[in-house]
Amino acid sequence: MEQSELFEAPNPCIGVCENSPKGYCKGCMRSRDERFEWQTMTTTQKLQVMKLCSRRYQRVLDRRKAKAEGDENLELDFSELKTPQFDLI
Repeated sequence: MEQSELFEAPNPCIGVCENSPKGYCKGCMRSRDERFEWQTMTTTQKLQVMKLCSRRYQRVLDRRKAKAEGDENLELDFSELKTPQFDLI
């Protein structure tokens, strides 16, 4: 038995259940699969998911900070893109 299995991992849900464009919950930063499989995960798996969520949230904060400081390399520019599929739009 691992030490992490001696403690219960709290559910990171904060009641803000809305998906971001990347597919993560805007409230807890879990993916769809992570949310649906939460009840069947071991404590170790839950703690790993919580670590991933923390990293995802930090990336969002870093991106917001960079955008506020005027970093223009954050968004993709599709105006120059010319592919056969582009004509279908």
